Amino acid sequence: MEAADMGTDLQQVLISREEIESRLDDMAERIDADYAGEDLLLVGVLKGAVYVMADLSRRLRRSAPMDWMAVSSYGSGTKSSGVVRILKDLDTDLTGRHVLIVEDIIDSGLTLSWLLGNLSSRGAASVEIATLLRKPEAMKVEVDVKYVGFDIPNEFVVGYGLDYAEQYRNLPFIGLLKPEVYEN
Repeated sequence: MEAADMGTDLQQVLISREEIESRLDDMAERIDADYAGEDLLLVGVLKGAVYVMADLSRRLRRSAPMDWMAVSSYGSGTKSSGVVRILKDLDTDLTGRHVLIVEDIIDSGLTLSWLLGNLSSRGAASVEIATLLRKPEAMKVEVDVKYVGFDIPNEFVVGYGLDYAEQYRNLPFIGLLKPEVYEN
C-alpha cells in the first residue's frame, strides 16, 4: 500500500520509508555496540511493533532472540485509557537477560512505564526501550528511552505498524490521517 492507495484519507506523509530505513540502520548499529557480548532478548509489543521489530532485528549483526507481549490501554479508540491489560504474556524467562523492549510509538508513556516495572520485576539484568516514534508533548510520565527513531508532534499517525481501527498498519511510511477519518 502506498500513499496514492489511501485516496483522500491521507493528510500528509510525515516520515518516508527511506527515512525510517536509515534511522533503523543507525539504531541497530548502536544496539550492536551497546550489547556486544551480552545475552540480549528483544521484546516486541503487539501489534504495532511487528514492523519495527522485524526490520530492526534484521539489521542487527548478532543473534537476538525475540518474544512478544500484547498489552492494551487503547481499546479501539485513539487515546490511552491508562488502564493496562496483558492480553498475551511472554514465553521467555527474563532472569539474567538484557531485555530491549521494541515499540512502535510512545504517547503518554503510561503503558510503557507500567511495562518497564513489570519486566524489571521478573529478574532481568536490564530493561531498556527502543522506539521508532515518540511524542514528547503527549508524555504524562517520564520514561527513559535509550533508542528513539524520531520525535514527532502530538498528532494521530498511522503506518509502519500503527493503525486506526486496525487499518493502515501496512503503509511503508508514517502518515497523518485527515481528522475527519477518525473523529466521526
